Amino acid sequence: MDHFAYKNGEYYAEDVAISDIAKKIGTAFYCYSSATLEHHYKVFASQFADIDAKVCFAVKSNDNLAVLATFAKLGAWADVVSGGEIRKVRKAGIKSANIVFSGVGKTREEMEYALDEGIFQFNVESEAELLLLNDVAISKGKKAPIAIRVNPDVDPKTHAKISTGQKESKFGVAMSHAIPVYKLADSLAGIDVQGVSVHIGSQLTTLEPFAQAFLHLRNFVNELRAENIKITTLDLGGGLGIPYGKEQPPLPEFYAEIAKRETKDLGVTLLFEPGRVLVGNAGILVSKVLYIKRGENRIFVIADAAMNDLIRPTLYDAYHEIIPVIPPAGDVPTEMVDVVGPVCETGDIFAEQRLMKLPQAGDLIAFRSAGAYGAVMAGTYNARPLIAEVMVKGDKFSVIRPRQTYDELLGRDRLPEWIAK
Repeated sequence: MDHFAYKNGEYYAEDVAISDIAKKIGTAFYCYSSATLEHHYKVFASQFADIDAKVCFAVKSNDNLAVLATFAKLGAWADVVSGGEIRKVRKAGIKSANIVFSGVGKTREEMEYALDEGIFQFNVESEAELLLLNDVAISKGKKAPIAIRVNPDVDPKTHAKISTGQKESKFGVAMSHAIPVYKLADSLAGIDVQGVSVHIGSQLTTLEPFAQAFLHLRNFVNELRAENIKITTLDLGGGLGIPYGKEQPPLPEFYAEIAKRETKDLGVTLLFEPGRVLVGNAGILVSKVLYIKRGENRIFVIADAAMNDLIRPTLYDAYHEIIPVIPPAGDVPTEMVDVVGPVCETGDIFAEQRLMKLPQAGDLIAFRSAGAYGAVMAGTYNARPLIAEVMVKGDKFSVIRPRQTYDELLGRDRLPEWIAK
């Protein structure tokens, strides 16, 4: 469910016409719906209201402060993967004690900062990281609360670039080798072992991989306890998918049933790291058609948004539904088209051979389900400034990240003195 719909012959975000936003701030831009963000969070969190569980929003999916602050007011915790993300969630109002720090490449400086902040848990991903964290904690006279991320070697049946739970993955410690690492952690003066973590991938559309991973995790916790290693938290990660096109991912209630079934009677605090399932369908990318170009055997719809604004189709071969903001009137032909951007790359393509009513130059189009891994992965390739982001609430909208100016874009560069002279 989302709060984007056609009303009065045009596309709206809640009670705001998308065309009105475009007139006031130009294109391209991302638009988020507050009502959708709130609805998705409440639906997900409510599935675990009867147990000891924390919903930690995966900040990597969308790090806009307004989005983070919306979740903070709803009581969300945060799953972060960098020192920068810790700073963002703190500014958004999430307490340090409600932060879980994941990621395979934490630096000494990030560890120091996280320890000073007093975060809830480090999800450690290697023995080398464990030893460095111990060293940092001892140097500060502290003990670092940790879980070790284990790799259960479960195929999540998703895109290879967002699969994280198989033995070929860079993430986590192989479950078959994890007990010695736990014993080492338990012996270190700067480490406080408290949990186990797992995350097998993103955009999962079936429950079977979750069931396999959670069962492995249950058995592993019992093995650890047999070794007198205390476990009080269990981080089950995220990964629940959303419908971009014809997918029919399971509802949160069925995901919750499996999580509860496989962890019952363990007596632990469960942590979840949803990202896409909370924000994916809460955002759209709005773009203007620049040209219709008829090639020898293709029709190209050239938009003012590009791969640097939304890289998912190029990076993951991802599908996004593309719809007109104002549906064309009259007898408009339906054509097979390629929807592309202006970047100087053949890969700058949003949709290939997509059947749609042929738009005209100047028309607005919307890319649905763009709230996750959209703006957060954007760049300035081809010296294209970062586009604006707005949030809607009811009949109001606010610019929550202004369009980058050319002065801001150029202002990051510095000429060396031998050129500047």
